Amino acid sequence: MHEGTSAGTRVVLVGRPNVGKSTLFNRVAGSRRAIVAPVAGTTRDVMRHTVEWLGTEFELVDTGGVFGASADPLQAAVAERGLREVETAAVIVALVDAREGLVPADEEVVRQARRTGAPLVLAINKVDDRRAGAGAAEFARLAVSPALSIAAEHGLGIGDLLDAVVARLPGRGRRPADSTSTPVGGEREDREVSIAIVGRPNVGKSSLVNRLAREDRVLVSDRAGTTRDAVDTLVGWHGRRIRLVDTAGIRRPGRVAQAGAVEAVSVVLARRALARADVAVLLVDATAGVTRQDAVIAGEAERAGCGVVIAVNKWDLVKDRGQGYSKTFDAELRRGLRFADFAPILHVSALTGQRAPRIIERAVDVAAARAAHVGTGELNRVVARITAHHRPASPGRRAVKILYATQIGARPPSFVFFTNVATRFHFSYERYLRNQLRDAFGFEGSPIRVRARARREPARRVRRS
Repeated sequence: MHEGTSAGTRVVLVGRPNVGKSTLFNRVAGSRRAIVAPVAGTTRDVMRHTVEWLGTEFELVDTGGVFGASADPLQAAVAERGLREVETAAVIVALVDAREGLVPADEEVVRQARRTGAPLVLAINKVDDRRAGAGAAEFARLAVSPALSIAAEHGLGIGDLLDAVVARLPGRGRRPADSTSTPVGGEREDREVSIAIVGRPNVGKSSLVNRLAREDRVLVSDRAGTTRDAVDTLVGWHGRRIRLVDTAGIRRPGRVAQAGAVEAVSVVLARRALARADVAVLLVDATAGVTRQDAVIAGEAERAGCGVVIAVNKWDLVKDRGQGYSKTFDAELRRGLRFADFAPILHVSALTGQRAPRIIERAVDVAAARAAHVGTGELNRVVARITAHHRPASPGRRAVKILYATQIGARPPSFVFFTNVATRFHFSYERYLRNQLRDAFGFEGSPIRVRARARREPARRVRRS
């Protein structure tokens, strides 16, 4: 089910921990996709991004450190996944640290890379640091050609490195007619449905992504906080391109502050994923029930303007609690997630696959509803009916009359109601309007924005005597 650029154009960054792989990945991708921190073992999941250099398209892959010292308890699993990616590479870029000079782990990285038979490029990073000194010369012992000096943080030597990489790609990459690549340093034009998987730590987000992608795409552990980066996975679904974004678990601010800088950046990336997403799938743990933090995350999704689907995971562990349990659970869920009362609910199991495919199906429907546009005539016929039944209310209790309405935007649907006086609607009346618009036009799973605006009176001409 996984799709994207073929392995024939895959460029894999490999090296021991903390040599600058994620910094280089971000530099080439043109955005801060991978977390960068001066902590060995920061990167855990494999990050992919399709980029273009001088008309040639290829998939860039960032891996965790495969050899060398790391205090990360998941380092063995991270290294295994990194080496698996190396086996699929069309070109391998081995990164080393000029400040520290040649170390045994660098030699082991190069040995493993050579075993694949793929073309190898050596990138000697951090040469802009005065501590690099003669350390860079030591890498001649690796006998890798070309060996290029770069400074990923400041962009030095990146063009020469990309030239060397592209020259070694089989067929010099590809440029399909329906390209969704990112020119280096540029923006990507999204043409697929983007679905962010969000929720508290350890509710099964990564397991769900792997289930939907039908492959071991992201690292899964029973340790809370395993996922750090927001990891994109492209899959195909009935001829549609679907981008699944696995995000870090979002905890309460106090706990995030205690956990340190890496988790703080992880949460920032998760929130950015929400802002970019067409739909957020909020994963709730069926065994724990709805929590205050679930409500906070639902509120963030609503404020971001993305559609919402609520997926109650681990349903296989509670399905034996009787026939009426699902209705009781859903009623409690609705009470706890008032900010997302418009979102459809699914009971799923990432472990067994129960109803998991329906998540993409519902998310695609929600994305379509979120992009819908209502004609002005049809809209105003509905507005006349609903305002006749329930007249507008304002916080100041002023007499308000809605003259007409128009939709000013989509993703999410946004409406302006022109009134006879300058005011804003009471929050309860805004909720009433949203509910009535949803009943009339659908908008399943999508937030709706409404606001009031006073109609401008035409300027009167003053007669001169």
